[in-house]
Amino acid sequence: MSSKPAPYDQRLARWLVRPLARTPVTPNQLTSVTLLLALGGAAGLATGERGGQDLGAGLFVLARFMDHFDGELARLKGASSRFGYYYDYVAGALSYAALFAGIGIGLRDGALGAWALALGAAGSTAALLSMFANLGIDREQGGDESGEAVGYPGLAGFELEDGIYLIAPITWLGGLGPFFVAAGIGASVYCAWTFWSWWRLRRAAARAT
Repeated sequence: MSSKPAPYDQRLARWLVRPLARTPVTPNQLTSVTLLLALGGAAGLATGERGGQDLGAGLFVLARFMDHFDGELARLKGASSRFGYYYDYVAGALSYAALFAGIGIGLRDGALGAWALALGAAGSTAALLSMFANLGIDREQGGDESGEAVGYPGLAGFELEDGIYLIAPITWLGGLGPFFVAAGIGASVYCAWTFWSWWRLRRAAARAT
């Protein structure tokens, strides 16, 4: 298990979710709410209309922040589970896949044209494939099916994934197109990196046995 300090957004989520520790709310219910918010955000971005895009970006950022809630509540309640561990990974992957697909659909009539759909498909595929690589990395680095994941690369209280928070202000400022191109390329590079990291860890483990 990693001993690195928790990112800032996770620390805030831990504080916000604490009142739910004595309620019937379960971690898996929070995961479901997070997934629904992300899908709603993707649907808003798919409208191609400024109002829908602005709302969709805000909903998606809220969903990604709330993604920390289920894990923190599970720790507070001692309710970690194998199902919840995998459900959280699947929900995250589906959220990002929907995001890329939604933006691609929403921008298809703009300057990117058909390339928006192609980039959306590439980003969605990368998000789903990265899930499998991250699960593999988790196992190799000590994550377990009881609910504790290793997490993403980070520095100074921030994780690589935290860059997605920028989608809201950038969209509100009218820069969704360039952000989409950068994010689509970044998702593909990240996917390749995760598979390479997984392969390297497996190779090191094989040599150690």
